[in-house]
Amino acid sequence: MTDATRDFSFTLLNTDGMARRGRIDTWRGEVRTPAFMPVGTVGTVKGLYPEQVRDTGADILLGNTYHLMLRPGAERVAALGGLHTFMDWQRPILTDSGGFQVMSLAKLRKLTEQGVTFKSHIDGSAYELTPERSIEIQTLLDSDIIMQLDECIALPADQAEIERAMELSLRWADRSKTAFGHQPKRALFGIVQGGDDAGLRARSAAGLTSIGFSGYSIGGLAVGEPQDVMFRVLSEITPQLPTDKPRYLMGVGKPDDILGGIERGVDMFDCVHPTRAGRHGHAYTRMGVINLKNARHKDDPRPLDETSPNPNCRRFSRAYLHHLIRTEEMLGAMILSQINLSYYQELVAGARAAIEAGTMADYAAQTREGWAQGDLAIRA
Repeated sequence: MTDATRDFSFTLLNTDGMARRGRIDTWRGEVRTPAFMPVGTVGTVKGLYPEQVRDTGADILLGNTYHLMLRPGAERVAALGGLHTFMDWQRPILTDSGGFQVMSLAKLRKLTEQGVTFKSHIDGSAYELTPERSIEIQTLLDSDIIMQLDECIALPADQAEIERAMELSLRWADRSKTAFGHQPKRALFGIVQGGDDAGLRARSAAGLTSIGFSGYSIGGLAVGEPQDVMFRVLSEITPQLPTDKPRYLMGVGKPDDILGGIERGVDMFDCVHPTRAGRHGHAYTRMGVINLKNARHKDDPRPLDETSPNPNCRRFSRAYLHHLIRTEEMLGAMILSQINLSYYQELVAGARAAIEAGTMADYAAQTREGWAQGDLAIRA
């Protein structure tokens, strides 16, 4: 149920080492942290009905500003009642700023102090995205958590280029905060940039904290750097962020990335990977990733995981799932996408319980042991 009188807030409930268990309250509902946000790129989590996403345990979805501003258009979504009504998702929604997609997808982009002008990757139409326009679009979409516009660059990169982008992102953060104004029922998150440079990251975090945001995102990771570099940056930067605000690692990732992020003090994650992997025949389970394309599954009557709380993991045989994937039937992608999102929610729910119990180290070790063991070790 929604509570129109409730403002955005974050409560830190438990800690275990650097790992944190918390709760975000919005007027559209509660978000339990650590949280994984399925990605609804263009108003849909690919291959799933909204109620199926809800049933995996997701408290919140992510929507993509860049894609939605191109199609169907923010003003059109607003006229139709906002993104929640448009896609029939009544729980909270976080929207990204559009900056990452502009930098990675748009044609003929031009970056200035004012913002970014670019041509759509769909039809070449010209657009301008500024900090103010990004906030306007996300407000039109009726997002509950809004991101500042930033410049995200791939790693590795020259330090001077990383510093330039970080400083520009700070100036855009200030403009985003001014454009956002006073909206108690929404939240505006700043984005920490600075690549893999500890000093630049520290400057970014200090600058954003000085401006003041409802939450702090960590951007510019999982953009080409090795996992150990990402983990080092997280270990360095999370202690420099306010303890009473949520921390969001953008665009991450695979289960081992998420587990490592939780261990380093991150509260929120998003990634297209679980549904994309499902469309390519990969299933995530407590035994690690299982490639259903492999011929060894074609005569295997066993379910993916008979102990899983997900009924589809217990319902369909590996042989059947292999058949669906090999024949490129859409049902195979739908089933595996749902299984993967469910496993991601199991992973973060397990972390929440472990942090509450003070057993996060044991939980992480046991989870990694299961992934390392794999499914071949327990074949009947």
